[in-house]
Amino acid sequence: MKTRNKQLSVGFDLDGVILYNPARIARPIIAFFKKYFLKRDTTKFYYPKNTLEQCFWSFLHKSSVWPAPGINDLIRLIKKNKIKAYVVSARYESLKSDFNNWMKKIDPEKTFSGYYYNDKNDQPHLYKEAMIKKLKLDIFVEDNWDIVAHLRDKFKAQNSCLPAGRAKLKICWIYNIFDRYIHYKYKYSSLTKVIEAIKLDL
Repeated sequence: MKTRNKQLSVGFDLDGVILYNPARIARPIIAFFKKYFLKRDTTKFYYPKNTLEQCFWSFLHKSSVWPAPGINDLIRLIKKNKIKAYVVSARYESLKSDFNNWMKKIDPEKTFSGYYYNDKNDQPHLYKEAMIKKLKLDIFVEDNWDIVAHLRDKFKAQNSCLPAGRAKLKICWIYNIFDRYIHYKYKYSSLTKVIEAIKLDL
C-alpha cells in the first residue's frame, strides 16, 4: 500500500452521512416528482422564506435521529492523524442552532478540523462546490445523488488536468435502496463502508 506524504482532507455532509436519517429513502421519489411533474431542476432546493416555513423546515430535519454507524471509526482515523475531517452541511442559516447542537454531540473532543453550514443560504450544490474548492478537499462524502452528479461533472475537467501520481478529487456517494441501480464508481451503502474505502487510500 502506498503511503502518502500528507493527510487526506475529507469533507462529510451532515444529514444522511454523519447523521443517520431514515427519511432520506424518499429522496429519489421527491426528485422524480420535481423533475417530471414540477419540471424543476432536481439540484435546486426550496428555501424557506418565512417563520412558518422555517419551523416546518426545522421539523423535517428532526428526521436525522442519531450519529451514523461508522462515526467512531471516523473519529479514530482523525485521532491517528490519518485524515483531516470537515463537516460541510448545506443546512440553511435558520438551522444554525440545531447544527451547532449536533456538532457538540458528535465531536465533544473537537477532533474535526472544522464545521461549516450554509449561512448565506446558497443553493446546496453550489455551496458544496465552493466549500470543496475552499478547503481543497481530496474526498467529499454526500448522500444526495443529484448533488453527487453535479459535483462529479463540475470537477471532471479539473481531475483530468492533474499530473500523473497526484490524487484526484473523489466524490463518494452513500446511496439508499431506491437509488441502488445507479452505476457510480465511488458508491457505498453506509458511512462505515466509506471509512473502509478511505483507509485503502491512506
